Amino acid sequence: MIKVCELVKRPAGMSVEDFGRHWREVHGPIVSALPGLRRYVQNHPLPGAYRDGEPVYDGVAELWLDDKDALRAMATTAEFAAAKADEPNFIDTAALIELVVDEVVIKDGPLASAPGPAPGIKSIGLVRFRPDLDPAEARRYWREVHGPIAAGIDVLRRYTQNQVRPGAYGDGRRPVWDGMAMTWFDSTDDMRASATTDAYRATIADGPALLASAVTPTLLCRELVMVA
Repeated sequence: MIKVCELVKRPAGMSVEDFGRHWREVHGPIVSALPGLRRYVQNHPLPGAYRDGEPVYDGVAELWLDDKDALRAMATTAEFAAAKADEPNFIDTAALIELVVDEVVIKDGPLASAPGPAPGIKSIGLVRFRPDLDPAEARRYWREVHGPIAAGIDVLRRYTQNQVRPGAYGDGRRPVWDGMAMTWFDSTDDMRASATTDAYRATIADGPALLASAVTPTLLCRELVMVA
């Protein structure tokens, strides 16, 4: 299975409400019709994300396909062309970031299995590795050391690492982000409670071994499952 994550910003002058409505009601059904699509989720930031200014992104889309051949085949279809043609209607296409990732389940837990709003909340942390680390070693450390520390947070319902695939690092290139940490909680109260645990403090303490910055941009979202 392969996964594509799209980090999207709305165009200047477009309201958050109009952006969200178009994404849900117009673009979502277009993308849902893509051949070979196994799962499709939209992540919409909570309203509080806009209280103190603009979040780094207005949303994250996740699309699952069988493999890279399925991704290439999808990109040749009329349905894909229709989805790309609709993007300028609600997305700042110059700011669009597309990441092809390997999804690594660190802590398994319930996952919404039917289309519609999913229960609970989801935190999406944007990960940038320390520039002095070899990407392959950073991926291994994230998966085998840092991830299990965070998985010790009891109220954490589910935790996946979305690691950018090795091909993005060819010829000295580096992606905008090295991955995304996605964590699910049953409620905002549970999320707040997680920050008081020893496991959370240990996770933060381990951050400098892996991360380029002590501050990781994070989106708190609600999931809208379009294709399950």
